[in-house]
This record gives sequence, structure tokens and C-alpha cells, in this order.
Amino acid sequence: MIPSAAFVSTLFHGQNNPDKATVALTMALNARLKGHTTCLILMAEGVAMGVPGATHNMNIGQPFEPAADLLHQYLNAGGRVAICKSCMQHHGLSAEQMDKRFEIITAPDVIDLLMGATGSLQIA
Repeated sequence: MIPSAAFVSTLFHGQNNPDKATVALTMALNARLKGHTTCLILMAEGVAMGVPGATHNMNIGQPFEPAADLLHQYLNAGGRVAICKSCMQHHGLSAEQMDKRFEIITAPDVIDLLMGATGSLQIA
């Protein structure tokens, strides 16, 4: 069973919508900095964010930090990132292509994370 998280955010977008990706990273980072256990779940087109370097060159401007910086801070603070396995496969990606720091999870894991969270943010 996947470890629970107090704050879970689902992100359905990637480089095609840098605003939503940046907001998801900003909120996940801030939840982590407030001391909450966190998990950012990449789903649908968001799974492309699981490829190393995907956040490079994503910068929507102030007052937001560049996505790569947000992701770096989030992971260094102990934040977790999970990738929906079915979504990953649907988009022609494999576990070998994903950042090794990220977890590959299944649909039942997504449900467990969401049901166990005390707070969530869905960015669709």
C-alpha cells in the first residue's frame, strides 16, 4: 500500500499548460513547507512532467518561480511525486523514461491517496 499524504494534488497538464503546472507545484511546495506530508500526482497529459528535464524552460513569470526551481525545492523539502501508470502508458511513455525519484502508481493507489488526504487540490 502506498504511504498516505495529508495534502494531495492532482495535475492533469504539463508543458502544454505551464500556468496550471506552475500553480500545482507552487501549492504542493507550500503545503510541504507548512509541514504537511504531500504527494503531487501526475495524471493524463501531466505524466509528461515525469520525464527528467520536463520543467526546464517553464517560467510563467512573477510572482511565480520557474517550474524547475519549484520542483527542486519541493523534492528537497521531502515532497513526493507520483505518476499514474495507466496514464503514462496511454501517452506512450514507460517507467524507464520517468524521473527515478517519482513513484509509479495505479488507479487504486490514486483513490487511496485522495481518500486518505485531509486536503486536496485538483488541477484539471
